[in-house]
Amino acid sequence: MTFFTSEYECKLDAKGRLVLPSRIKSQLPEDSQELVIRRGFEQCLIIYPLVEFKKVFSKISGLNEFNEEYRKLQRNFLSGVVSAELDGNGRFLIPKNMLTYAQIDKEAILVGTGSKVEVWNPAIYEKHIIQDPSELSKLAEKYLNE
Repeated sequence: MTFFTSEYECKLDAKGRLVLPSRIKSQLPEDSQELVIRRGFEQCLIIYPLVEFKKVFSKISGLNEFNEEYRKLQRNFLSGVVSAELDGNGRFLIPKNMLTYAQIDKEAILVGTGSKVEVWNPAIYEKHIIQDPSELSKLAEKYLNE
């Protein structure tokens, strides 16, 4: 089972390659080094192991194509998806258009969020972090006490 957690500071090389931290790499399915990268709903990138992305793809592709909102979701969600494979050094290439979307240049923060990993520009990520512990407590109470 895939289970990503924690934050990792990373640097991209001049070609736009990122080394996957060993703790994240160790959580990948043994039989697959293929990753799927998509544009996030926020200004970040999402990395899935292929097996996890197939679950999301199944939901998106199963929507009724005759519904206009479903088509918009499918079009916009799936158009921002690329496959990447880890090389022998645990690196993978992030396409330039995706780096531009997330405003990632040389440094990135990788955030494990369960079945996927988010890739952020550190300054943008900081704006999305809850600063007030009571706000986090309220969210936990609201969604974890159901």
